[in-house]
Amino acid sequence: MEQPQIEVQEQTANTSPVRDDRPATMAPSVKPATQTVSPQACPTCGTAPATNGNGAAAATPNYVYAIGRIEARFPRPSVEKEFAQCTGRSDATGLTDRQALQKVLSQRQHRYLSRQMCWVMAIEGLETYILVPRDPADLDLLVEALRATPSPMDLDCVIGVQGPIAPPEMCNGLMVPIVVFDQIYSFEREALIKAIPKPEKTSAKEFAPAAEELFDRIMQMADNAGATDEHRALNYLAVRYQAIYAKAAECFAQNSSLTGVDVAASALSGTRNILDVIFTYTNRNTDVDDQCFVRVDVTDEFPFLVTKLSPYYDR
Repeated sequence: MEQPQIEVQEQTANTSPVRDDRPATMAPSVKPATQTVSPQACPTCGTAPATNGNGAAAATPNYVYAIGRIEARFPRPSVEKEFAQCTGRSDATGLTDRQALQKVLSQRQHRYLSRQMCWVMAIEGLETYILVPRDPADLDLLVEALRATPSPMDLDCVIGVQGPIAPPEMCNGLMVPIVVFDQIYSFEREALIKAIPKPEKTSAKEFAPAAEELFDRIMQMADNAGATDEHRALNYLAVRYQAIYAKAAECFAQNSSLTGVDVAASALSGTRNILDVIFTYTNRNTDVDDQCFVRVDVTDEFPFLVTKLSPYYDR
């Protein structure tokens, strides 16, 4: 189990009815004419949208960088019955249902059963995505994310591309977006906090609550399903950039409250999609704000840091 690292075109056929008094077997074949629909220019700026090699509008992938919990579901009764037979042939004495499920699916001879399972990601208790590996070998990442003894602190970070809504028959009627993932990090929140380097002037007793509060604030932001650029940037920072936790501990030690976490388009954005993530701390005595920000590039599937944490000034 890997720990997070801290630091159509549409074609229309226009055909007219063909009248022919000859026998049906002698009627000439009619090939429908195809019409190519070209992308229209933007009525506001007058520029045409990006196109692919066929002249169709190029679709921008909807990337996902989500943090939640992965669960295994039986998509059909037949799969559940097959699992019951596999469990009967295994030594599951004394195991809970969850432990038996994890044990059976993790065994190599039952890999075929793991492929049949429906893997669901829940965020804040809500079923949000159905996960499908881009590479079949990554099925191991799903199986490893299934804990034998789950804890409320268990978390999974999924990085991938969002696809269409799943059909009803795919996962026993569950209709949520499909995510084709490329990477999964599975970890415990406590382990993540412990892995963050503690500032020299801050004790572990002070640092842990500060880091936990900031992490929870990011996770509990409204509708953070990790599918928008803003939420992808926040989730990336939550699991990959320790400086934001050190800053939180420093501000709490100075009697300040975390009063805002905002995301805005960066002035540096051009051909790249760069966002400014702004953290606002307000002193409890003077009511003076202290703002800092970090720039994150979210153009592609894997976000990355552009500039480190720095003071932020309104322009």
